[in-house]
Amino acid sequence: MRIALLIPAYNAAATIVRVVKDALNFLSPEDVFVIDDGSSDGTGSAADVLGVNVLFHRLNMGKGAALRTGFQTVRSRGYDGVILMDADGQHEARFLPYFLERAAVRREGMIVGTRMDRVGKMPRVRRLTNRLTSAIVSALAGQKIPDSQSGYRFIHADVLARLRLTTWRYETESEMLIQASRMGYRIGSMPISSIYEDQESAISPSRDTVRFIRLILKTIICR
Repeated sequence: MRIALLIPAYNAAATIVRVVKDALNFLSPEDVFVIDDGSSDGTGSAADVLGVNVLFHRLNMGKGAALRTGFQTVRSRGYDGVILMDADGQHEARFLPYFLERAAVRREGMIVGTRMDRVGKMPRVRRLTNRLTSAIVSALAGQKIPDSQSGYRFIHADVLARLRLTTWRYETESEMLIQASRMGYRIGSMPISSIYEDQESAISPSRDTVRFIRLILKTIICR
């Protein structure tokens, strides 16, 4: 299988070089795509030096928008699937071979890396929030998804071709799970661990909660 790696990034110059270098231990530069979502700190330029593909948004449009740009690009290049990884260094590249191996042998529409069995230093509030949102997304999807907020995931090209995403920011990660499930695709889970350091989360507790609730209401109404 030809699988691309997408790394949406916003003001991640402090971490993007390490993230990309670690990923290049397992993937070729031509298969790695960094989407610089309107950064002001040179994130895209730092990644470009490493020889990977860098796509630029002139303005910050949100993680969901960056993913949609990446999806359009990898679909046009004929990849069989894509792995998503965050740019902040929380996702460990050592799990990439596990995603690649499982994607090659199982017919799952998506594989989501779940951190809930290895929460480590995950902040308590985030742990509780993840469990609550995962329970809601699981109910709407009709199948158990232990960590719906995990950005470390594989998506098969068949799913990418059928997704009709309407959101632009962090709620996109939930939207794609619900859509894929309702189209009949199996959502698999794979244990991973994450690195939590002192960086502040880019998720806004107020704005992104409202966006999540809006997505859930829209999903229920359109069911």
